[in-house]
Amino acid sequence: MSDEKMEFEGIVSTECGNGLFIVEVQGMKEKTKVYCRLSGKINRNNIKIVNGDKVKIEVTPYDLTKGRITYRCK
Repeated sequence: MSDEKMEFEGIVSTECGNGLFIVEVQGMKEKTKVYCRLSGKINRNNIKIVNGDKVKIEVTPYDLTKGRITYRCK
C-alpha cells in the first residue's frame, strides 16, 4: 500500500469556519476548488491563514476535492 500524496499550490479563497478553507488550485485540470483543513504543524505553531494567502496543499489521489494545508508561502 503506497501512501502517495500529490502537492499543489493554491490561493485561499474562503474561510468556512471550524478550520475549513476553500483553496483554488490551478495545478489540476483547470481552476479547481479544494476543501482543506489545517495540518497539525500549522495548528501547533499558531500560523494564521487568511483569504488571499498562497498555500501548499496535499491531496490524496482517491479524493481530489479534499486536502490538507501544509505550508503558507510568504
